[in-house]
Amino acid sequence: MLTLLFSVPEWVPEWLYYPGLELWKFINLGIFIAIGIYILRSPISSSLAARQQRVREEIERAEKEREEASANLAAAQAQVAHVSTDIGAIRTRAEQEVDEERKRLATIAEHEIERLNIQASRELERARKAAQIALKGFLASRSLELARQSVVSQLRPEDDSRFIKDRLDELRRARG
Repeated sequence: MLTLLFSVPEWVPEWLYYPGLELWKFINLGIFIAIGIYILRSPISSSLAARQQRVREEIERAEKEREEASANLAAAQAQVAHVSTDIGAIRTRAEQEVDEERKRLATIAEHEIERLNIQASRELERARKAAQIALKGFLASRSLELARQSVVSQLRPEDDSRFIKDRLDELRRARG
């Protein structure tokens, strides 16, 4: 009986029956695919449509991000271009400020040197005058001492008694 099920009828041409490539297998496959398409058509089409929408959204988002990145890049490049000019301006201003400060400090130093020279001149003049006064005092005391020594060495005893006597007379007259 099995042979009847698996035997090829005589009306079927031989080229159609090739072992392993039976026609019924292709028919079964076609029916299976048709049923699968019929059953899965709406879920597959909806998932494909959803996938297509997600892909579109991803592309739009990527394009927006690319545009934003391009704008950010342009802004960054503009800032970098301005940075070099700003650095040059800051450097020039700093050099000017350094020159101005150097001139100001030189002027202050010149005034301070002039003030110190005047003050030193005054102190030297005061010291010179003080030295002159001290020297005059020293010379006066030395002159008196030398005069006293000279007088004492030249004074004779009779001159000494006469000198004492004259002074006593002056005192008596002054008393009255």
